[in-house]
Amino acid sequence: MYLSELDGPRKGSRQDAIDGHIEIGRRCRALGVDTIVVFDTHWLVNANYHLNCAPHFKGNYTSNELPHFIANMPFECPGNPALGKLLAQTCNAFGVETLAHHATTLDPEYGTLVPMRYMNPDQHFKAISVSALCTVHYLNDSARLGWAMRQAVEKHYDGTVAFLASGSLSHRFAQNGLAPEYGFKIWSPFLEQLDRRVIEMWETAQWKDFCAMLPEYASKGHGEGFMHDTAMMLGALGWSEYQGKAEIITPYFGASGTGQLNAVFPVTEVHGTHIPAAQASTADGYTSVSTRL
Repeated sequence: MYLSELDGPRKGSRQDAIDGHIEIGRRCRALGVDTIVVFDTHWLVNANYHLNCAPHFKGNYTSNELPHFIANMPFECPGNPALGKLLAQTCNAFGVETLAHHATTLDPEYGTLVPMRYMNPDQHFKAISVSALCTVHYLNDSARLGWAMRQAVEKHYDGTVAFLASGSLSHRFAQNGLAPEYGFKIWSPFLEQLDRRVIEMWETAQWKDFCAMLPEYASKGHGEGFMHDTAMMLGALGWSEYQGKAEIITPYFGASGTGQLNAVFPVTEVHGTHIPAAQASTADGYTSVSTRL
């Protein structure tokens, strides 16, 4: 998306994805959201869960993964230390060891910075980044983290929060040397059909089946960050008891072999949600959002 802004062969090529981010930002404004909590699959951690809730973020960002795609991108956004501490405290109370970093020089990764560039150009929203490239974590813990964060917001926070899962569907990058050929394609027919079936499940609220298949989908579909962002988001929504239907904002598209979209997941009432045990995960942008109504 950032390349799409710049002069060159990719200019304008991702305007539909950018417009989708802008639309999500517009909807968050209409709902009175004050803070966007981003589950960021580009923030790698090797122990615990972490929140970057510094008071303010500002700088110039170059991606260590793709420095030829995102280089010297300016960013600025307010943070929310009080909410970050509350979220971590509640996650710990739910048995998910989580650390909030408010006095830190750590900048967010591009899974947070790129969405904020388009959703939040006027710095209307505060932002908190949550580590979601988790190398030694269980998906059920990530789901429990999401549920705990929802409890923290609904029971203890005087405000409205949007949760943004910043990752992808299938995430098999094109083999080195083939990236230009796959710039707008999915890596394989299998992965494309797998993604399209998942989207159909989301649009028809087949959440029990999807939650049951998530660990295998994350594995066989090369899920970005083993799809911990997806588990976190579904945990916040109520896991397999969620009743909402996904609304596709930017239709499914290929990017360097990976499957992407923008989607909105409305919050529904869920009582006594049980987050079951799930398989262990080993980590390696669909962008989705749910908001507290």
